[in-house]
Amino acid sequence: LTAVKTSDKDTVSAAGEKDDDSPKEEPWETALKTTVVDMEVGEFQGHKVSVWDLLHSKYIPEENRKELLELYQAGELTLEQVKTVVSTIVTKAEAARAEELANASSPRAESTVAEAEHTHLQED
Repeated sequence: LTAVKTSDKDTVSAAGEKDDDSPKEEPWETALKTTVVDMEVGEFQGHKVSVWDLLHSKYIPEENRKELLELYQAGELTLEQVKTVVSTIVTKAEAARAEELANASSPRAESTVAEAEHTHLQED
């Protein structure tokens, strides 16, 4: 067995096991970590980001993350659906944040963001 040199990114050996001594990943977890999305907003702009990283980013509230993971593990959501949901949440959150910054002087900015979030929750 040859040692794999780790970089900043998680490196996975040929056997699919990580170098650290954590227990072997579940297949669903590996799928989330190896499926990447091209994000064009915020801190992820111009990068390919794994669905796992998006799920654990500041854009996804913990209760949403838990719910998405439970639905995915239960087979009620496909990997493609999880990918779509998290990238949509990140994109909308970043758009709302950008709009909020642009309208910082406007008193209507806060209610606009709240309305957008409320509408988004109903759509899902």
